Amino acid sequence: MQAGTRLANSGAGVVHIVKNYTGDVLNFETAVELAEADDIEVSTVIVNDDVAVQDSLYTAGRRGVAGTVCVEKIAGAAAERGDDLAGVTAVAERVIANVRTMGVALEACTVPHAGQPSFDLTDDEIEIGIGIHGEPGRRRVPIAPAREVARMLVEPILDDLDFTAGDGVIAFVNGLGATPLLELYLMYGEVQALLEKAGVRVARSLVGPFITSLDMAGCSVTLLKVDDELLGLWDAPVRTPGLRWGV
Repeated sequence: MQAGTRLANSGAGVVHIVKNYTGDVLNFETAVELAEADDIEVSTVIVNDDVAVQDSLYTAGRRGVAGTVCVEKIAGAAAERGDDLAGVTAVAERVIANVRTMGVALEACTVPHAGQPSFDLTDDEIEIGIGIHGEPGRRRVPIAPAREVARMLVEPILDDLDFTAGDGVIAFVNGLGATPLLELYLMYGEVQALLEKAGVRVARSLVGPFITSLDMAGCSVTLLKVDDELLGLWDAPVRTPGLRWGV
């Protein structure tokens, strides 16, 4: 998954979708300057869906994580239907306002230039609230059954935004790179049970390794509160290496 994406619509301009990491933001500010020097109109939106961040050493505010998939898919569909630059930007910002994510790691990733895991976990520990570039999480706890891990991920999301109103949610369980699909579906089952108990209706679901952290073992849970328009844009045909339906 790229840190920024060009969404073309009738040559009207470019929408930059940028995850809220300092380096990403700075690099894409430079990209905007280069584009504008060529008379290309650019609109930038910052994804900051990670509810784990309380006092981050790595970002100015909340990080952009798996919710970026939802932003890119839905904004891309808006561009495909012919929305102008302002319209695509507005759709992207609506998604950002209504999407939240929380992740867990069983093993850290190894960033290539570092050559070693970004943090150490014993066999009986997990890290709650990790980022996607190897950042450590909110807290470290003893390993627990999937049902309990799901609760640790879902409850902070539900505490952050009311997902019970409206037309339901897109529930997205994302693998971080080294987690088997079978385990992701097991986690989804626990997440769905918790949402049902909380009165949150799942309108659509997505399970798989879509925004990964190299060899990190773990997963994240993303909830996007939708209305009819956002759900229709999510359902719109898509054909990419990562997402494919309706075609």
